[in-house]
Amino acid sequence: MHIPESLQDLADSEAVRFLKRPKTVGRIFAGVFSLIVFSSLLTDGYQNKTDSSQLQCILNSNHVACSFAVGAGLLSFLSCLAFLALDAHENRIASTRFKTAFQLLDFILAVVWVGTWFLGFCFLANQWQHSPPKQFLLGSSSAKAAITFAFFSILIWIFQAHLALQDLRNDAPVPYKRSLDEGGLVLTTLSPPSASSPINMPTAGPNSMSYASSALSPYLTTPKVPRLAMMPDN
Repeated sequence: MHIPESLQDLADSEAVRFLKRPKTVGRIFAGVFSLIVFSSLLTDGYQNKTDSSQLQCILNSNHVACSFAVGAGLLSFLSCLAFLALDAHENRIASTRFKTAFQLLDFILAVVWVGTWFLGFCFLANQWQHSPPKQFLLGSSSAKAAITFAFFSILIWIFQAHLALQDLRNDAPVPYKRSLDEGGLVLTTLSPPSASSPINMPTAGPNSMSYASSALSPYLTTPKVPRLAMMPDN
């Protein structure tokens, strides 16, 4: 199948390669799941009962459950957007320490969100289980959607934590270590020979004196001082 040159250039562009990264795909899914959780409860999560006009949370009339789901979903969505922006500029980060700190922060937050969504899923499911049936006219589908995508958020953040841990393990070595090794190699090469190291001196040949003088290290040759000759008086 022939691909036009324009489409091929688009597929090889930096933006497409960034969107195809597993970490980017995971952040997008995590953000979408969080958006569904807090938007579903924010729109239909508060209903009034048939015998009252006061708004109540559809999860067992527990305002803490709805507030927790809305707050966690909103914060998770914003964190996904923030880390997507940082990932887009990751190649421009020159400082190795800052890059390592960013990867460590990514791993810690992923673990925190795994625990948060696990507790949130258990809490929301428990409150929905104890909710009286047909207490509210609307909102049951929104509650089920929030509980379902809270469970999916656990899985996607586990995946994000795994990717962040891999980045920490595969972190590039510190550049100054290689510089020190190269500097030590250069110093070893330029160091003068020790007194105990044997020096091979040629024993025969018409140019033996010139060859021997060139073979000697400059550290072993001693400059000769010119001698003054006294001329007799006539």
